[in-house]
Amino acid sequence: MAVGDRVTLPGHVQVGELLLGPGTPYGWTSLTGWEDEPPLDNGSVPRAGAHGSIPGPLLAQSRIITLEGLSVHTEPGRAGAAVRPLAAALAPAETEQPLVIQIDRAPPLMVWARCLRRMLPVAVRGYALGRPRDGAVQWECSDPRRYELAERRATAGLPMAEPGLDWRVEQHDQDDGDQDDGPPPAVVELGLGWPLDWGTPGSTGALTASNDGDAEAHPVIVFRGPVTRPSLTCLESGDAIEYDITLAAGDELVIDTAEGTVTLNGTASRLYTVTARSIPEQTFTVPPGVTSYAFRAAPGSSDPAAAVEMRWRSAYW
Repeated sequence: MAVGDRVTLPGHVQVGELLLGPGTPYGWTSLTGWEDEPPLDNGSVPRAGAHGSIPGPLLAQSRIITLEGLSVHTEPGRAGAAVRPLAAALAPAETEQPLVIQIDRAPPLMVWARCLRRMLPVAVRGYALGRPRDGAVQWECSDPRRYELAERRATAGLPMAEPGLDWRVEQHDQDDGDQDDGPPPAVVELGLGWPLDWGTPGSTGALTASNDGDAEAHPVIVFRGPVTRPSLTCLESGDAIEYDITLAAGDELVIDTAEGTVTLNGTASRLYTVTARSIPEQTFTVPPGVTSYAFRAAPGSSDPAAAVEMRWRSAYW
């Protein structure tokens, strides 16, 4: 099922397949850490022999999200049965899962998170009436950015020239049907016809990525063969990633820029094939706004089946 497929109303919170909020047995009253800026690691260092400091990078720490005022609303005596699915969805886990939240009429956003703490006080009267309340849940998001739900994609092939107009003149015999006498058939030259046929459009090797958020997004990039020494270059900054490898037809070289990994056909690492003109994978991002990229390869590598695909989500702080 799609991420956040059950989130349809303001106040909905979906963790895994569990939905909290309007229309469910689970209510909540407040959320902290969702719209807050995550803590920052400041890389600035004091200047030697001068006032002030040398500005360094600001890197966001993990995002901590706390949902408070958690309550359960069921028929009397049925609270325990409703708490069980809640406990299962919020159980401690080694891996993160999507957490989707919609605050108002704006589209929902998602993070990858895992539950650090779950609290739902047990009051005999509350359970008997089917109204446990005053609970809380806390999640940690190793990636502090929030993302749109739908993944975006852009693809491009290697540059190919357009064939253009065919200027060759066609010649046809003009025959009056009389095979017994008269002069030989005349030759009539036919020029270009209308509408003009420019041939199959060529490829520029360019693709465009749009990030509607306010944070840089890390894309997943897939090079598909047959191609030799594939590269992708950001036309605005000149930053590029390039790999000295030959991909056969059907091969896929997958670059996860968030993790900094380069794998061939999903298993074998090919990080060592990076060329000297490449920047580190984790610094190759899609900045906010519209950005253009160019797909290129080694001279002589021009198979029309070669392609690059970029996948990303708009990212928000």
